[in-house]
Amino acid sequence: MKRRNFIGLLSLSGGALATASLTGLPTSALAEVKKVTQPNGNQQLTADVVIAGAGLGGFAAAMASLRNGQTVILTEETDWIGGQLTSQGVPPDEHEWIETHGGTKLYRDFRTAVREYYKRTYPLTGEARKRPLLNPGDGVVSKLCHEPRVALAVMNEMLAPYLSAGKLALLLEHRVTAADVTGSKVNALTAKDLRSGKTKTLVAPYFVDATELGDLLPLTGTEFVTGTESKKDTNELHAPAKGNPKGNQAFTACFAMDYVPGGNHVIEKPRDYDFWMNHVPELTPSWPGKLLALHYSSPYTLQPKALGFHPESTPTGDLLNLMKYRRIISKDNFAPGAYAGDITIVNWPQNDYMLGDLVGASEEEFNKHVDGAKQLSLSLLYWLQTEAPRPDGGKGWPGLRLRKDIMGTEDGLAKYPYVRESRRIKAVFTVLEEHVGEEQRAKVAKKGERGQAAYFYDSVGVGYYRIDLHPTSDKVNYVDFGSLRFQIPLGALLPVRMDNLLPANKNIGTTHITNGCYRLHPVEWNIGESVGMLVKFASAKNVKPRAVRENKALLAEFQTFIKSQGIETEWPKEA
Repeated sequence: MKRRNFIGLLSLSGGALATASLTGLPTSALAEVKKVTQPNGNQQLTADVVIAGAGLGGFAAAMASLRNGQTVILTEETDWIGGQLTSQGVPPDEHEWIETHGGTKLYRDFRTAVREYYKRTYPLTGEARKRPLLNPGDGVVSKLCHEPRVALAVMNEMLAPYLSAGKLALLLEHRVTAADVTGSKVNALTAKDLRSGKTKTLVAPYFVDATELGDLLPLTGTEFVTGTESKKDTNELHAPAKGNPKGNQAFTACFAMDYVPGGNHVIEKPRDYDFWMNHVPELTPSWPGKLLALHYSSPYTLQPKALGFHPESTPTGDLLNLMKYRRIISKDNFAPGAYAGDITIVNWPQNDYMLGDLVGASEEEFNKHVDGAKQLSLSLLYWLQTEAPRPDGGKGWPGLRLRKDIMGTEDGLAKYPYVRESRRIKAVFTVLEEHVGEEQRAKVAKKGERGQAAYFYDSVGVGYYRIDLHPTSDKVNYVDFGSLRFQIPLGALLPVRMDNLLPANKNIGTTHITNGCYRLHPVEWNIGESVGMLVKFASAKNVKPRAVRENKALLAEFQTFIKSQGIETEWPKEA
């Protein structure tokens, strides 16, 4: 099969000069990222924008900036870019319209490139190769369940020309540890090399917080909130009577496994197995028994709900087979003998870690809770291998094999925990349940607007997902209910005070409730891409980002700019 030119495929991300000519905005004054070695041996790097965090929002912000002629410094704590899709090991959570609407063109081009990667390099069956909408894993959660390494390969290919040209400095295994701030302006960040311990000073006119936990917000003095707001604060239908800043959603240490019939791949009994084997979550409303079991609280009703598990077939009845839920390789899509068995990602109710909160945790607390989450996940695997009930009356599936290679780690767990919630900026505009929640929207919408999310005149993107909140660290069970297809308001991306710091992850102006539908893969990508273009636009116009929203003419021009590069600002009526 002839290999297509990847940069040609990503036509809207392909050339900084071409895009700048299309929009009429000037290119950067900096030809390359500037690097200066200081007398103490540390480096100072200077670019048009510094982006902390190379997850989906940070990556998309970098791509948007780069294709519009800006120079970028991009930091990442792990050695993999890609966040949720790669270092956290979470196949995309997407809505039913994603193939044609409800995501940016760049995001859909990325998805196309993932499919082409499989068709170009993997031994697919003839039938699978012909499938335009190939789903390598045929998983339940997405129309495109794929391996973390494939997402990583595609993203690295997308960045390659900018790295080669010196437009991008990619600092893997670097964590931002300090900030130099004057009033409402960030002057520089300090990034620590996690391998050598050396530091680098990162200087730019703009800074983007795309970290998983909103780490730049406290470092820069940016106003933020955490946890749950009270009903009194937000008037949200599903908000609790009393808010709790520590009420953040559970996080998960994901892992991959496959099944080798007749094999014995039972791991060593985990250190904390006896604890987790007998653990019953203390939640309100209550959890139905032990965590390590094939049942959980239905997110919709909070009633006990049975789950199924069988590594080779579908359980009888209407039970969800967890093996297929986030399956990233279905061996039936590949040549006979290519795979011993299916490969799946384990990100289930049974390995949500509810005993601690990472938001605002000290380094010691962070490491303690991540270790606890890993012990829970390994205990779940051991339970599946040795204790899980089988249809024949036996116990355990010893043929289940921990696939350390899929996650690229020594322990087989994802490089970084799957984080569902972070610090959130105090924003110029905050998205509330009344704007996007199906039930509350029906109560407040004007005639003719019922059944629709609130219209945002300053929209810079669109998205959809149910409001899906996992159990929290303050012992609240699932909160899960219907939402409406929504827009992303520019006001939610603007801090109330800071002039040159912007959010590009789960740290935008939502509440705990609305974070539940704004936190998923394509929305995070859209947020980052819009922020990257906002930095370019504000720089070219020599205005603060806040002024783009405040000035009707500038806002209209900015929306035209982002739409010209494949960002939807409204849902099409026919979708």
